[in-house]
Amino acid sequence: MLTRLQNAVDQWGGKNTLIDQWLNNRRQLLIHYCQLANLPPYDNAPHLPDPGGVHHFCNLLVDYVSEGHFEVYDQVVSECEKHGEECRQLASRIVPQIAKSTDVALDFNDKFGVPFDDEDERMMELDESLSRLGQAMEERFAFEDTLLDTLHRHYSEELQPQS
Repeated sequence: MLTRLQNAVDQWGGKNTLIDQWLNNRRQLLIHYCQLANLPPYDNAPHLPDPGGVHHFCNLLVDYVSEGHFEVYDQVVSECEKHGEECRQLASRIVPQIAKSTDVALDFNDKFGVPFDDEDERMMELDESLSRLGQAMEERFAFEDTLLDTLHRHYSEELQPQS
């Protein structure tokens, strides 16, 4: 996921302030995810995550999902509508696919977003829930990147000199 993010930043970074902010927020989300899931490069020693860290991650997760749905997708879909039927149709197919991961993210937040202590039995379910969330978010990032790539290609075609 971190490699995919770097590819996205390399490809679309610097072209739009909203997209830059959104990709930076994705980076922060992924860093905290890797820390919670004890994944490289944060796989120091096996331990239970700090409940406060879980709560903070949930806030980042909800912010990222909300930013996508209420700011970024609207702008991208609006731009796609200006760039032809193919772009518009792709956007209309992808956004509902992204919504599936939103449900997984909101379920995770409902379960772990409220403060709890490390004695709470929910901590026993955290690894499995993080794994399910990670899979959903990876699919989401792929759909988001496809949407951005399509829009970028249409912008690039407009900028090409006509023969």
